[in-house]
Amino acid sequence: MTAHSRLTPDRARTDDAALIEQSAADPEVFATLYDRHAATIHRYVARRLGQDLADDLVADTFLIAFRRRGGYDLSRPDALPWLYGIAANLIGKHRRAEVRAYRALARTGTDPVAESYTDRIDGQVSAQASSKQLAAALAALSAKDRDVLLLIAWAELTYDAVGQALGIPIGTVRSRLNRARKKMRAALGGIDPTLVQEVATRG
Repeated sequence: MTAHSRLTPDRARTDDAALIEQSAADPEVFATLYDRHAATIHRYVARRLGQDLADDLVADTFLIAFRRRGGYDLSRPDALPWLYGIAANLIGKHRRAEVRAYRALARTGTDPVAESYTDRIDGQVSAQASSKQLAAALAALSAKDRDVLLLIAWAELTYDAVGQALGIPIGTVRSRLNRARKKMRAALGGIDPTLVQEVATRG
């Protein structure tokens, strides 16, 4: 069944929470959630771990989401933060691979996974910051700080949505982001690497 055939007009207008609720009685409805968000989650995972791992991790993300859908907070119409949180937990099992990729770029400037970071935030980072500097700075961050930084910079989630994704208070999101930005600025000679537009109403 194609994505187009599953995304009927009625389902296309239905918010994520309603789809998840409906999937309790009709599990096939959950496929619409996959059609709606899989590409977005895939881009995020691929930026962090590369294409080779992205396909499997995205499939695992939605399998876990399907199994846990009964516990989803139906007061939240957008399931993306929830899905990002599941993906972040799975990425956590590959921390070493992620850090290795950044360190490889820091040494050689040729690692394709870490290069994708520079490509994606090219418009958000000062031209003075080289990809090698960025990669080294990312590798030096703690896993928790890196998760918050990249959910803000790449997924463009609000602080509240990042808190939802990671299951942490908004104050913790702010403190981790501030710490990550401080460390990144220090590593990049004072350049702020996360000059992203943060829309308060998003997510």
